[in-house]
Amino acid sequence: MTIALKIVLALASVVLTVSILLQSSNSAGLSGSIGGGAEQLFGKRKSQGYDGILGRISTVAAILFIAISLVLVALE
Repeated sequence: MTIALKIVLALASVVLTVSILLQSSNSAGLSGSIGGGAEQLFGKRKSQGYDGILGRISTVAAILFIAISLVLVALE
């Protein structure tokens, strides 16, 4: 069971890292090169657009990461 939790923890950490790196900031960064075309698809409303989706993904991945980390510490 701990092996499965460690695999899910690794996947959650990768998703969390990628979703944070793709979010827009003051500078264009990585999201500027990838998100330019996606902004037309999702629209210009930030709360429901590309950044909103990435924000929700980041929140869920962070909650999963913390919860699984606490469960793994309690099991060992």
